[in-house]
Amino acid sequence: MNRDPIVVLAGDAPEIEAFLAQRIYEFNSKTTGYFDGESFSGTQRDGSGAIRAGISGYTWGGCCYVSYLWVDEPQRGHGLGAALLSAAEEHARLMRCAVIFVDTHSFQAPGFYEHMGYERQAVVRDHPVGHASVLFGKRLQHKDA
Repeated sequence: MNRDPIVVLAGDAPEIEAFLAQRIYEFNSKTTGYFDGESFSGTQRDGSGAIRAGISGYTWGGCCYVSYLWVDEPQRGHGLGAALLSAAEEHARLMRCAVIFVDTHSFQAPGFYEHMGYERQAVVRDHPVGHASVLFGKRLQHKDA
């Protein structure tokens, strides 16, 4: 069997990631019947336009996933992360999501997510080695429910 070589490259490859994400989304959508995937993001900027905090993720199939939530270190502890997460939850409700998920590392913010009403769903030990990844989830209440 003649196969073309597999080439693995180090570094960012946004065009490859976008291609793969689209192919996986197409497969998942055909399989589940959910074709409502949509990305979202939000930021807070200072007077010069520099991002002080931000959040991004996606909604799909009645679920919301927060991919990234970051607050500039001097701004931490003043409610900005909670405001961003609450904004994402409200967006998820508007998109009719029943649940929201977020991953964090054991050295990042598990206490923050617990404080925000999230429950541990899974722990992946040694990611990275000596630490863990923790998946949190929260059921969303809809105002018309």
